[in-house]
Amino acid sequence: MTSPDPAPSSASRIPEIRVPGALTLIGLVAGLVIGLLIAGKPIADTALKVTGPIGSLWLQGLQMTILPLVAGLLFSGIVETVAAARAGAMARRTLGIIVGFLAFSAILGAVAMPLLLELFPVPAGVSFPHGADPGKVPGISEFLASLLPDNVISAAAASAMLPVIVFVGLFALASTRLADEPRRALAVLFEALAGAMMVVIGWVLMLAPIGVFALGLTLGVRSGGAALGTLAHYILLVVAVGTVVMIAGYVIAVIGGKRSLPAFAAAMLPAQVVAISTQSSIATVPAMLASSRKLGVSSTTAEFVLPLAVTLFRATGPAMNMAVAVYAAKLAGLELTTGALAAGAFVAFATTFGAVSLPGTISFVSSIGPIAAAMGVPLWPLGVLVAVEVLPDLMRTIGNVTMDVAVAAAVDAGIDEQPATAETIH
Repeated sequence: MTSPDPAPSSASRIPEIRVPGALTLIGLVAGLVIGLLIAGKPIADTALKVTGPIGSLWLQGLQMTILPLVAGLLFSGIVETVAAARAGAMARRTLGIIVGFLAFSAILGAVAMPLLLELFPVPAGVSFPHGADPGKVPGISEFLASLLPDNVISAAAASAMLPVIVFVGLFALASTRLADEPRRALAVLFEALAGAMMVVIGWVLMLAPIGVFALGLTLGVRSGGAALGTLAHYILLVVAVGTVVMIAGYVIAVIGGKRSLPAFAAAMLPAQVVAISTQSSIATVPAMLASSRKLGVSSTTAEFVLPLAVTLFRATGPAMNMAVAVYAAKLAGLELTTGALAAGAFVAFATTFGAVSLPGTISFVSSIGPIAAAMGVPLWPLGVLVAVEVLPDLMRTIGNVTMDVAVAAAVDAGIDEQPATAETIH
């Protein structure tokens, strides 16, 4: 039994980008501490006149990259997904599970985070620095009306993320029906767009320690010690949503993969340890292959499903990205409507097909920025929350690795139940 190799991801052709994650966290801590020390003193007003514009300028640098970056990544991701679906029955079964779970993950984030915030409200006394006015929070009628743009150029100019994403998605699907030469030309164009914007966003994020320091100092002056409690509260709630996704992986392995819970947990533990130490799903592939062998997954299935899952599947992405956007809305003082949550969940689901395995800071901005924009949430809370992404990112990696192996087990169990056909016999 053979299966073709999955198509190479455009992520492998994106220039390597290094982001000063540790320095960014240090910048946040330093800004908060200095802000706490000068709060209530005359020097605080002078400091805010300097840090306010610096923080706003850095946020604008992030915002200008989001729409073209998402367009390039989403186009490439959809084209690769369609190409993978044509690879055979195993690919179609794998993608069916992936697409179904990503939809569930997006809905989970839209439901779970508001519920958690009701049960465990944001600590009182925090006042985040306002770097931009919030957008209009869409209702359900606005969400439905905005799905298709009457003028995609005007929608892009207005930073209307939802209709632009729908248009790019349809455009990408349409390109897969073209002849080989024009289809490849479009694919190369959007890959180049995504790669160039990654370089630009890398340059902006190189200045993250300065931008986050400015935002942190402003936050420390305005909120005092409540800011530290809010950041800890944010980390715990976002990690809790990611934990639910990881638990779903165990359920899929037991029900869909027909593996016992103790056997799956024991087989996953070494891969999860590697995931924690590397914070990279790609680097954990050898350990995931070893876990699959312990579970009795055929080598043919594991060697096909796991690279495909690592390329296209970010199981925790929609849920945790929605959780972050909802938390940012709460910090901005916005009451999200059903339409806003629906718009966010749709964008969280759609944009995950353009997600790439890059440093957590870049993924944070490129994945959550579009969701926030679709929900009418300003970017400034994300400018501070990105500095502590290193901790939720651990949960993202563990959850993704667990789900990848669970999907491999489920695909293998489904193949075992199917009668042999000409497509599955070598």
